[in-house]
Amino acid sequence: MVYENRPQQRPREGAHVMGVTFSTVPAGFGPAHLAILAVIAAATVALYFILKRLSEQKLIRLLFLLGAAMLVLEIWKQWFVYRYVYGGTLSAWFFPWQLCSIAMYLSFLMPLLKGRAQDTALVFLATFSFLAAVVALVFPGDMLRPQILLFCHGFLYHGAMVVESLIAALILLRREKAPFLPSVWLFLALAAVAEIINVVSHALFSERKMASNMFNITPYYPSTQPVFHEIAVSLGILPEILIYLALIILGSWGLYRLLYGVGKRKKA
Repeated sequence: MVYENRPQQRPREGAHVMGVTFSTVPAGFGPAHLAILAVIAAATVALYFILKRLSEQKLIRLLFLLGAAMLVLEIWKQWFVYRYVYGGTLSAWFFPWQLCSIAMYLSFLMPLLKGRAQDTALVFLATFSFLAAVVALVFPGDMLRPQILLFCHGFLYHGAMVVESLIAALILLRREKAPFLPSVWLFLALAAVAEIINVVSHALFSERKMASNMFNITPYYPSTQPVFHEIAVSLGILPEILIYLALIILGSWGLYRLLYGVGKRKKA
């Protein structure tokens, strides 16, 4: 996912108002977190009744616009964390290649993708991206940051991911059934790139403890995620990474079956 548990950093003294922080950071499953989840869920249901009336061409265009907006916000986030989180110091921790980051790129590129490539991207958005967004929203971890704007960005971004997944599902259900396997190969290729980034950033940033953990599969320390940390400690980091990736694929496959099971029956 985009964020993970990481020591919180306060903005520099005298920081601009953009670096304003919570007096008390909202807690996971606290009132603020639960209210945000309720709003996102209600908004998604309401949008479903609006989006299902749109043509496929308009839905593709909407994916592009959401992806473009997310890219603009990502550029802002990179500037923000450089200035207000790390005080002008470079860090690879927020490098935009987490599993949740991929929805931004695929949505932006969607109008350029055709045929099987577009189907693969849509399946990825409807399954892998949706799973990543839901897990990140329910277990926000490092999204619960003291910087108010960064906090809002995290939930807004993942809420947009849910909408993108909904749009992708609506498009897929209007077409002939798209295969799941190509999206698995895409996921594994993206994970391989993520691991390369982790290795390179470790060489460049490990001394300052600012190396990346893209896709949460760094080979340099046990996962900080619940359950998977215990697996890494018991079985080793590599077996834990393989189990982690396998479970993501399994969970996404379950969503794929649900999409074409419930979705197709409802359409009929």
